[in-house]
Amino acid sequence: MGNDNGSVNPQATQNSNAVQQATIDPTLLNSLEWRLIGPFRGGRVVAVAGDPVHPQVFYFGSTGGGVWKTTDGGILWENVSDGYFKRASVGAIAVSTSDANVIYVGMGETTIRSNVSHGDGVYKSTDGGKTWIHLGLADTRNIAKIRVHPQNPDLVYVAALGHAHGPTMGAKPGSRSCSAAIKLELLISRWTRIIPVFYMQLYGKPSAGHMH
Repeated sequence: MGNDNGSVNPQATQNSNAVQQATIDPTLLNSLEWRLIGPFRGGRVVAVAGDPVHPQVFYFGSTGGGVWKTTDGGILWENVSDGYFKRASVGAIAVSTSDANVIYVGMGETTIRSNVSHGDGVYKSTDGGKTWIHLGLADTRNIAKIRVHPQNPDLVYVAALGHAHGPTMGAKPGSRSCSAAIKLELLISRWTRIIPVFYMQLYGKPSAGHMH
């Protein structure tokens, strides 16, 4: 915008630019995406498992953020447990070697600290982590390891610590609780508490006061 003498008024030019900026179509921003700019730290992880068929597929379980999956060797990670898990702390992950779509997750870390978070049992996926179902064992609280039979994806072994700071799975008040190995046979949909053979070989049969 010019003055009477033909010169340009700087203030008028600034006002005109401001009007143009205010009328920018907001849909132009739809293509923008959020990206991580730091800090590049995901917290503590105690559970990691790889796909036995696809070498670029891995899963990790955070001690406070559920299960995450990568399909490109760790360049990008996606959370696959949100909306399915009731607890966030993961203690163990196992992928079946006979069917890579079958994944088991044990909740509750066993790296005992002053602020350890407990879990709510075992979850299972049969579609590579897209959906999950809860299989029970909520009272195990903290699960250290899960192992799947190499030929039978429905036969699972769970090593559970139990309550980190209290009695476990029906233990009587004041008695010594004992962690347990637990076997699941999904064909009959039940959990069976067992004493591992190696435990028997190393320590002998536990006394009645140690197993409840």
